[in-house]
Amino acid sequence: MSVEKTMEQPLTPTPAKRKILATCALPYANGSIHLGHLLEHIQTDIWVRFQRMRGHEVYFVCADDAHGTPIMLKAQELGMTPEEMIAGVREEHMADFNDFHISFDNYHSTHCDENRELSEEIYNRLHAKGHIKTKVISQLYDPEKGMFLPDRFVKGTCPSCKSEDQNGDSCDSCGATYSPTEVINPRSVVSGATPVLKDSEHYFFDLPAFGEMLQEWTRSGSLQDEMANKLGEWFEQGLQQWDISRDAPYFGFEIPNAPGKYFYVWLDAPIGYMGSFKNLCDKAGIDFDTYWQKDSDAELYHFIGKDIIYFHSLFWPAMLEGAGYRKPTSVYAHGFVTVNGAKMSKSKGTFIKGRTYLEHLNPEYLRYYYAAKLTSRIDDLDLNLEDFAQRVNSDLVGKVVNIASRCASFITKRFEGMLSTNIDDQALADEVMAAGDSIAAHYESRDFGRAMREIMALADKVNEYIAVKEPWQLVKDESKQQEVQDICSLGINMFRTLMTYLKPVLPKLAESTEAFLNDELVWEGHKTLLTDHKINKFKALLQRVDMDKVNAMTEASKESLAVEEKAPVNGPLADDPISDEIQFDDFAKIDLRVAKIVKAEHVEKADKLLRLELDLGGETRQVFAGIKSAYQPEDLEGKLTVMVANLAPRKMRFGMSEGMVLAAGPGGKDLWILNPEEGAQPGMRVK
Repeated sequence: MSVEKTMEQPLTPTPAKRKILATCALPYANGSIHLGHLLEHIQTDIWVRFQRMRGHEVYFVCADDAHGTPIMLKAQELGMTPEEMIAGVREEHMADFNDFHISFDNYHSTHCDENRELSEEIYNRLHAKGHIKTKVISQLYDPEKGMFLPDRFVKGTCPSCKSEDQNGDSCDSCGATYSPTEVINPRSVVSGATPVLKDSEHYFFDLPAFGEMLQEWTRSGSLQDEMANKLGEWFEQGLQQWDISRDAPYFGFEIPNAPGKYFYVWLDAPIGYMGSFKNLCDKAGIDFDTYWQKDSDAELYHFIGKDIIYFHSLFWPAMLEGAGYRKPTSVYAHGFVTVNGAKMSKSKGTFIKGRTYLEHLNPEYLRYYYAAKLTSRIDDLDLNLEDFAQRVNSDLVGKVVNIASRCASFITKRFEGMLSTNIDDQALADEVMAAGDSIAAHYESRDFGRAMREIMALADKVNEYIAVKEPWQLVKDESKQQEVQDICSLGINMFRTLMTYLKPVLPKLAESTEAFLNDELVWEGHKTLLTDHKINKFKALLQRVDMDKVNAMTEASKESLAVEEKAPVNGPLADDPISDEIQFDDFAKIDLRVAKIVKAEHVEKADKLLRLELDLGGETRQVFAGIKSAYQPEDLEGKLTVMVANLAPRKMRFGMSEGMVLAAGPGGKDLWILNPEEGAQPGMRVK
């Protein structure tokens, strides 16, 4: 038999059922998920799970951002098609998010039919209304690769402070921003070539036409104050037309009626939210239009990082407005993740991939730590690894789970698992249950840190209650058995209420709690107590964080990223990797000289060797070279080549070899001696 007792004072009624669509920013499909990505996805997932617990109709979608020049070049580097590469990355991303308990209703890709159709539709609507303009612009062009270069694919000297090796759009040394055409001594990151200026017709979205609407929308409460203030600076500077096209070669969607022109990745990326939701709607029979039409009563929320505010709060709402769709209800930005007070570092092992974390630690540790530090503001969040371990151990293990572990054994061993019908301390019960309203308000406003602090303060009070009552002492007195049952039953009930509050953050721990309690944790359940209810035997619900495992994780991050910093290779480098680094002084010891092959002949009884006589410009050397499989002697005579001139002579069976000629290739017929270009003279130093 199970009886639920309701707290004495009624709470504020649950609001009417809402229709909510929530999204995270789309991870780029050319790398792994790391702890920075996970801040946003965990934040959104907690908020979504809370809304689901409240009984609202909530859909949570995301996708891989799969277009752009970096995708195209990375695929070429890996020797596969972009489609093959992004399909593999998507599977990896989905596995990582699933293992961190991110509860997407759909995880799609921007390279899909739904996104193509919606991108073309939005573009065509904007074009029909006169919001698309064209003009010829000059850009840096890689003559060797045959492609225009995006900003980040140009390196050179900063035009402001003259620091070398800076990005094509900004300087890390002085912080200046500039156009790639202003870079001094620019070079292509793709090929190393010196880029040239080349004209091309580009397509532009007329963003200034939406300036008045955007100023009103950004101050309507749809954005955090920090975001609205930042956008105010851009309005003061004046909105500019937005370049939405890129020239072939480019991996993306071709612009309708514009052969060789492609949508810039930032045009179709946010439309990917719509594309992923459309894919879900088609599979699940959901009405897409009720969420995206102009007069929709549904709520649309985008959770993003502060680095992409501009795109989501200016371009995106303007595109939607111009194309006849609804604008977001709110766009919520968060700050960056730092580790141990500093930017994530590969060398320190603090640039941690999600999968590396999962190989060492429970994902719910990270979910709780992020929740405990998240606010509704755009603050950076520091993952201090020692504080991480201490806080998880103190709060979750030492406070919350400790309540159950202190009380459960008495109930199961002494009272056959039955909770008492008596409430030992009604005031404490009422206080813990009444906190649900304020905790719900914190969840709603994304102020998760305040919610966690309130929950832990309640846990402290419950632990203090148990410590004062000392059921482990009372149980020794046979006349106090009912009191022990009442105390421990209240403790178990308070644990149940606290775990109800924590369920959006700790879904797997909540699942284990439900099995232990023989009860489902629903939000409205925080108003009730279980009495005359049978629980199951208690099993350890959560292990303490082991700092050895934290340290092992950072060490593994150093090792794995050290390997990954060298780009994957195919061809000769894959078969014959580059040797260990040497210092310049080591290289300087080698004396390379241009030499003329004045005579070449077979060596009797030698399968691989040719005997070469080399003119070094006044001095002749004899060299035995293992190139017989690739050359006939008559083909070599008169050619220039490069030799190691200061190599110690080596006595061979056929005579003395006084140097070495340089050749490339794996061997056999695939060998090519180095040939200096015309104009080089025998004896010239190669440097």
